[in-house]
This record gives sequence, structure tokens and C-alpha cells, in this order.
Amino acid sequence: MQTSNAAGTEKSFHPLGIAILTVSDTRQPETDKSGDKIAELAQAAGHRIAARRILPDAVPGLRAQLQDWIADAAIDVIIATGGTGVTGRDVTPEALAPLVSKSIPGFGELFRMLSYQEIGTSTIQSRAEAALCDGTLVFLLPGSTGGVRLGMESIIVPQLDNRHRPCNLNELLPRIRNER
Repeated sequence: MQTSNAAGTEKSFHPLGIAILTVSDTRQPETDKSGDKIAELAQAAGHRIAARRILPDAVPGLRAQLQDWIADAAIDVIIATGGTGVTGRDVTPEALAPLVSKSIPGFGELFRMLSYQEIGTSTIQSRAEAALCDGTLVFLLPGSTGGVRLGMESIIVPQLDNRHRPCNLNELLPRIRNER
């Protein structure tokens, strides 16, 4: 895949290694529609799935898995689905919080703005967010397939395409990693 940049030269697509974490007490591989949607859209965009796991809503296990993937050089991006609501079992943001090097608040703001257009004020229940964690991009999406589709198609897939203009997160990753 190639596209022309402002100077008229061709820029090749740069695929990223993506880890998918489904946070659920009830989902199994055969019922993980949200994880499947992330994989489908990431692969259709040209990225590779480097890892995939389903874990229950529990901070210690989630945090340990996130730490392992953040430390893995083959993983550039982690996309989690589930555990971002407001109930007691929704703990994905809490699991991520101590691992954050730099938050990306615009992701959650934009996600909720777009979500409002689909589900109205119910979007205030979403704690979708994104962050940089020691050079790895981490996105936390709702557990619903609709929320995953919205976040992936409208925000994440374009931002992970190094040809997206005027700017994108993919092309910033090398600079971010060199600054660590």
C-alpha cells in the first residue's frame, strides 16, 4: 500500500504489531465478537495481530498482562475491549493507570463525541481512553461491538496508518521510543 505525501513522493504503509485484550468474566474465544471485530479491522488495515487474550475483570491479572505486552518489542499497540464502564467490575482503566507514561485525553473526548451521535447521553458511562506506556500505544474501548467498531473505524485505524494526514500516531512511535 502506498500513497503520495505533500511532496508528491510515495510513502509505504508501515504495519504495526497489535495485541488484543478482551476484558470479560463471561466471554470465551467463540463468543468474543468485540475482540474479533478489533482483529478484523486491524488486519484489514494491514496490521499484524501479535497477541490476543481474554482475561477476567480483575486489576492484578490485567495489569500484569498489560505490563508484559508493554515490555514486548513485537507489540506496538495494545487495544483492550471491556471493563471501561462505571460498575464495580469495570476496572480496566484502574489496571492501566500506574503504567501510563503520558495520557492521550483527546482519544476519549473524541470517542465520546462520536458515540453521542449514536447513543446519546448514555455515552457518559464510557471511560474509553488512550495512553502511551513506555513507548507502547494503549487504547481502552468499551466491550460492545458497536463501541469497538466506532473507535476502530473512526479513530484508531486512521491514526495507526502512517500515511494519514495531517499527522498520525504511527509515524510518531519511533520518535517516542527514542525519547525514552
